[in-house]
Amino acid sequence: MLDRNVRIEQDLINQLFNSGEKRLARTLLLLARYGKHNEPVRLIPPISQGTLAEMVGTTRSRVNFFMKKFTRLGFVELVDGRVRVDNSLLTVVLHD
Repeated sequence: MLDRNVRIEQDLINQLFNSGEKRLARTLLLLARYGKHNEPVRLIPPISQGTLAEMVGTTRSRVNFFMKKFTRLGFVELVDGRVRVDNSLLTVVLHD
């Protein structure tokens, strides 16, 4: 229960203080289980941009814009309809 409360608090802080781009990057890293277990799952389950937009708290068009940017920069790539997340996406979250 304590882990759940900490996660809710982190999500609230993320929503209040981070840009849509950073929130999307954080969400993709969480979906890819970055930093969990020995090896993160690099391919996240198939998910629509509309669903990502709801999770991030922005519009689908903004998610589309950021996904194109992340793809162009090599942070993510589309593999058989699934998104492959590169560890370098963490730089978006950590960059001020």
